[in-house]
Amino acid sequence: WLLDDYGGKMPALRHRKECYVDSEVIAQYLDFFFKDPELSVGGAATEAASNAMDGFFPAMAKFTKHSPNGDEEDQAKQAVLEEKLANLEEHLSDESRTGPYLVGDGTQFTLLDCSMAPKLYAMDVCLREIKDNAVDMGKYPNVRKYMDALFDRPSFKSTVEYGPETVVWGWTSYH
Repeated sequence: WLLDDYGGKMPALRHRKECYVDSEVIAQYLDFFFKDPELSVGGAATEAASNAMDGFFPAMAKFTKHSPNGDEEDQAKQAVLEEKLANLEEHLSDESRTGPYLVGDGTQFTLLDCSMAPKLYAMDVCLREIKDNAVDMGKYPNVRKYMDALFDRPSFKSTVEYGPETVVWGWTSYH
């Protein structure tokens, strides 16, 4: 059904008779239908976190999908992705933070984290499997810790039913 009806797009959520394949829409859907725990928070802290992730996914997608690796255009796309990672790193490095998540002091898992988890998972796999580890994630230790915190959540583990080979297939099949 995923391949036939939605071109194999991931992440995907099928609930009742509905199917959604956009991580933002999936996160909002889950928050609307499943209120416990509450994932929507507002205010300046959410806006700051949203600004820190602004443009991340398009930059990651453009870099991942570009071929061949290492040419001048690829290097320019990598630089844009690294700029977005640096923005996220700066946000996650704020000294007032006590938890691993995006909003406020980082102690509350929110809708923004739900949105970022599949994007970061795809980036993690694609950097390794498609882009030959072109981005040194060691330059972004707080982003790596954030990714580890997301990927270690039982809610994440229980929803990732596809392995790296499926992610690679999805990112290399449609240019």
